[in-house]
Amino acid sequence: MSVDYQRPPVRVAVLGCGRAFFGEHYPLLKAHPSLFNIVAACDLLRERRDIIAKDFPNCRMFRRYEDMLDERGIDVVLVATGSEQHSEHALASLQSGHWTLVETPVALTPEEMQILRGQALKNKGRLVVIQRGAFEPDFLLARQMRNDPRLGPVYQIRVRKEDFIRRDDWQCVKRLGGGAAYYAMPDLVLQALELLGAPPVQMWGDLKRLASLGDAEDYAHLNLRTRDSLTADVEYSGGVLMEDRDYSFVIRGERGTFKVKPGERSGVLTVIDPDFSFPRRRSSVRTPEIADMHEQVPTVSLPVELDRGTPSGLSAFWRRIYDSVRVAAPFPIPLEDSFEAAKFSCLMKKTSPFGK
Repeated sequence: MSVDYQRPPVRVAVLGCGRAFFGEHYPLLKAHPSLFNIVAACDLLRERRDIIAKDFPNCRMFRRYEDMLDERGIDVVLVATGSEQHSEHALASLQSGHWTLVETPVALTPEEMQILRGQALKNKGRLVVIQRGAFEPDFLLARQMRNDPRLGPVYQIRVRKEDFIRRDDWQCVKRLGGGAAYYAMPDLVLQALELLGAPPVQMWGDLKRLASLGDAEDYAHLNLRTRDSLTADVEYSGGVLMEDRDYSFVIRGERGTFKVKPGERSGVLTVIDPDFSFPRRRSSVRTPEIADMHEQVPTVSLPVELDRGTPSGLSAFWRRIYDSVRVAAPFPIPLEDSFEAAKFSCLMKKTSPFGK
C-alpha cells in the first residue's frame, strides 16, 4: 500500500485480539504507520493486549468493550470477536458513531441483520463486512474474464475453497455460532453472486461434518440458479487432501472454459478456435447411421492474467478502508451485497437438518 497523499493515519480500535486479528490484520496495520495507528484494544486476555502495547505504546487497553467505545479519538472499530457476538458488538460500535468493520458472519439471523441495516443507515453506511474473497486475485481475474466474448454465453460458474483441517476451536461448535456456513460461505457466496450478475430465484444447500472435531459442519455446498438458468455451484470443504484440490473458479460458456487456481493472478482460457466454424447441418428424426457422431473441434488454450497494477489481498481491503474514511471514497462492496451473501448462510443453516 503506497501513500499518494498526506493525511492523518486512520485511528483503529480493535475489539477481539485473536487469530484473525494477529494472523492477518495486525501485520498490515503495523507495516503502514502512515496510514493506520492502533489507538485502542479490547480483549479479556492481558497477554494479548501486551503484544499490541509493545508495538503501539500509546494504545489504550480495555477489558470491557463498552468502555473502549466511549473513548474519543477513534475512527474505525475492527470487530473480530466470536461469531455469536458480531452483531451485538457491531451494533454497539455503530451506535457510538464509529466506522465499523466486522468479520464474517455479520450476523447469525435475518433479524440481527435487519437491526444492523437500520443502524448502518443512520450512520451513513459506516458498516463494512470484511469479505476477503472480494479482494482475492483469483476472484478478481474470474470477474475480469466473466464476460469475455471468447467464452460464448456463460451457463455455469463453479466456486471452490478446499482445505483439510481437524478443527477444534469454537468455530466448529454450533452453540457458539460455528460452522462453515458462517465462517466460509459468506465470502464464496458473495463471489458467486457477483459472477452470476443476476439475483438467484432457486437454491439448494447441503451441510456435512467431515474432519472437524466439533459438532458444526466443515462442509457446505450451495447451488444457485437465476431466472435465465445460469447456475453457480459453490462449495467449501474442510476435508479435501492437498492432492485432490480443485480450481477455485471455473466459468463455463458455450464455446469454452476459464479456470484459475486458488490465489493465482493467472489462469487458462480454453475455447473453440475463434477461426473455426461448424459445418451447417440439421437434426434428423431418421434412424441414425452406425457411426460416431463426434466432430473434430479445434481448440486453443490461452494464458490470461489479472490486469497489471490491480491491487489484491487484504492490503487492498485496508487501503480501501483508508480511502473511505479519509477521503469519503465509496467502499467497493455495497453493504447490501454482504447482507445478501449472509442471507444464504442463514438459509443453509435453517433448511439443512445438520445445521439445526
